Amino acid sequence: MTTYIMLLNWTDQGVKTVRDSPKRLDAARKALADMGGSFKEFYMTMGEYDMVAVCEAPDDAVAARFALQIGAAGNIRSRTLKAFPENAYREVIASLG
Repeated sequence: MTTYIMLLNWTDQGVKTVRDSPKRLDAARKALADMGGSFKEFYMTMGEYDMVAVCEAPDDAVAARFALQIGAAGNIRSRTLKAFPENAYREVIASLG
């Protein structure tokens, strides 16, 4: 599984219906699970982003489909980062020669 960091912000619509946000998170967890992925961690944050999620998905296409699906509801905007675990990081750096 590949790890993805999702940086999330509520839209105006999402803020107006923020009390429904926990239900939307539950629905997002189920949607990602149905695609073969999972949420590993979720945080509400202060600063540039309202929330951060650490997710796993089988591949980039699944991660992209999930991000588009949750964004299409109009409650959040997301930025998705593909994450490389420490072992992969070390391999990449070591391969530089």
